[in-house]
Amino acid sequence: QVHLVESGGGLVQAGGSLRLSCAASGRTFYAMAWFRQAPGKEREFVAAIKWSGGTTYYKDSVKGRFTVSRDNAKNTMYLQMNSLKLEDTAVYYCAAVTYSLGRYDDPNKFGSWGQGTQVTVSS
Repeated sequence: QVHLVESGGGLVQAGGSLRLSCAASGRTFYAMAWFRQAPGKEREFVAAIKWSGGTTYYKDSVKGRFTVSRDNAKNTMYLQMNSLKLEDTAVYYCAAVTYSLGRYDDPNKFGSWGQGTQVTVSS
């Protein structure tokens, strides 16, 4: 099991920026991802990164606005969110998987999850 702790959420005006962090500890992992869940909606994929090599994946609606990165030395993943929109409001979760997946947008494939951090974008 990988232990994950998110931080960095908050309230921001539309068009603003936030950076989320996810610190990992425990066993080694193959990839990490960000998911989000808005009230009354299903949890959805946002971005993912393979820990070795740094290959990244994004939800289409965040491409060009969000950037996922990692710091190997700190075992920490980041999500830089720019040009935030009202529809980005959600609880953001980080997740980790310990083996290779064909795709990284299915939350059911991830075995370790953080507690979530609220991101609220206001008009």
